[in-house]
Order: sequence, then C-alpha cells, then structure tokens
Amino acid sequence: WSGPEGSEELVPVGKAYFGFTDEELRQIDKYVRDNTIERFGPVRSVRADRSQGLVLEVAFEGLNRSTRHKSGVAMRFPRISRLRWDKPAAEADRIEALQALLDS
Repeated sequence: WSGPEGSEELVPVGKAYFGFTDEELRQIDKYVRDNTIERFGPVRSVRADRSQGLVLEVAFEGLNRSTRHKSGVAMRFPRISRLRWDKPAAEADRIEALQALLDS
C-alpha cells in the first residue's frame, strides 16, 4: 500500500514466482479475473480493497531503488513464500516498510 490513509493504492514492486499447486493457481486466477479493473497487455490491475484481497508473503535477497516501478523499490530475487488467505489486505505492509529497509 502507498498513499495517505483513506486514499491508499497498491503499487507494484516487481515479479515473483512460486511453485503453486493446481488448486492455488485456480484460486489466484479466479481472484484476479474477478477483481481486474485495468489491463496493460498481460499485466492486470486489481481492485484495491483494504477489507478483502489476496495477500502474498514475499521473501527476497535484497532491495534496490528503482525508476521502473511506481513504488520506487525493486526486490532482488523475490519469491512468494506463501499465500495468506487468512490475512486481510488492510494488514499487508505499506511501501514505507520497504523504503525503511532501503534506508537502513
């Protein structure tokens, strides 16, 4: 999440891959299709809703500043460590958490 409270938006920080099971891929595909609001070629923007959503836990080796990503941050060697269906989107980290890691 990024932006002031009440007008937060989701911002991309990169691509990450994982060996999802067939069932997990079906669940992710259904979520993305049901919540797509914009398409940019193969990339889709999904509805940002703090009360519901898909939360992914991402592990990475390091962070870099990036002019390619709207967030200004890029992860090095990102990988999805697990799907967090139990976690509401409102509890997902904000971009400031990644920026603080860059500054430390």
